Amino acid sequence: MRILHTSDWHLGQYFVGQSRAAEHQAFFHWLKQQIIRLDVDVLLVAGDIFDTATPPSYARELYHQLIVDLQPTGVQLVLLGGNHDSVAVLQESAGLLQCLNTTVIPGYQTIPAAHLLPLRQKNRQVGAVLAAVPFLRPRDLSQRADGKSQPGQSAADKSAQLQQQISAVYQELYQQAQQLAIELQSSSGLAAPLPLLATGHLTTVGASSSESVREIYIGTLEALPASCLPPFAYIALGHIHQAQQVGGSEFIRYSGSPIALSFDEARQQKQLLLVEFSAGSQVPVVSAVDIPCFQPLLSLRTDVASLVDELAPALAQLAAGQQLWLELVLSGETALLSDLQVQLQQQLADLPVQLLKLRRERQRSSSLTSDAFEPSLLELTPQQVIESRLAQAELTDELQQRLLQLHQQALSQLTTEPNAAGADSTEPRG
Repeated sequence: MRILHTSDWHLGQYFVGQSRAAEHQAFFHWLKQQIIRLDVDVLLVAGDIFDTATPPSYARELYHQLIVDLQPTGVQLVLLGGNHDSVAVLQESAGLLQCLNTTVIPGYQTIPAAHLLPLRQKNRQVGAVLAAVPFLRPRDLSQRADGKSQPGQSAADKSAQLQQQISAVYQELYQQAQQLAIELQSSSGLAAPLPLLATGHLTTVGASSSESVREIYIGTLEALPASCLPPFAYIALGHIHQAQQVGGSEFIRYSGSPIALSFDEARQQKQLLLVEFSAGSQVPVVSAVDIPCFQPLLSLRTDVASLVDELAPALAQLAAGQQLWLELVLSGETALLSDLQVQLQQQLADLPVQLLKLRRERQRSSSLTSDAFEPSLLELTPQQVIESRLAQAELTDELQQRLLQLHQQALSQLTTEPNAAGADSTEPRG
């Protein structure tokens, strides 16, 4: 049996104002080719199908069109709701999609059977049992007998209770999955026990996230220890966008997102995970399937003079017709030039580059602050504020002195002219 694990598609995402529709279309075309090439039996999507609870119409069309396009392959689809997904949006077409060999689990239900699925090979022979766990919202878990909050609970108490609830959900489903596997083994006349799998959309202890990952248990639970998870043969996780193992285990994995969702993911090799069970085996072989980059991104730290040379290696890797999406972090004296935008436009005018994000590099200054003491603005003079700000930039001594002189001139003019701060006002303006 072959299972393809993916997650965090984030259909409908806008990246610094840019639509990702073309990338998702390219990814879906490539995904279908891999399902055929690898002879995949089950496609498992571990949450965050959409980027928002109200996805645009084109994102819903992409979602439904993919399911239609995959029908000739015979693959079984299992789609889980994530923290970005609306339970109602996923639920509205779930019944219809069952007719297309697709199971959608939008949110948590207290009836364990609603989360247990037989996974089948293309010949319809059952090959595994899945505990299909979507994103577990605290308000959903409050329906459980162990989910009632107690008066006077501290934040730490609520966090511990939520962690215990999530662990209890997995333990209960593991036991129920064991029972279902025994029944299916008997009814199908199988000689070997069926492997048990699970999904999840959460943060685990030690998982490495990126700036595009929004915390899912704000103020209640930072991360779930892997020790809280039962010994499923494989646990397919979503929410973290970088592919990785959990606790060093080959069999508890984040697949990561198929496309970079922030500039700090630009250098990551995106991948799918192929989970293969040989006949009668309880231990899978897990291998990565590298995903091509459909839209090149680059975060570059440089100065204006070196910009074109620094861009050259990335531009050389572009395919015909491709354009590089750029985040530029400027350092040095040129970061403060008054005509900076004009200079950048001139340098990038003839290059296949779209500058989406521009920021100046900032450095922490130890001249006014220390680990033990950080004064407020009310405790600083204007001279100290400008000195602190200039210390954060990479400037020559000459330029720093010139800027200090200009600041002093402006400050002097402001404080000596009667109308500068309001002649009739006794309150300082800021």
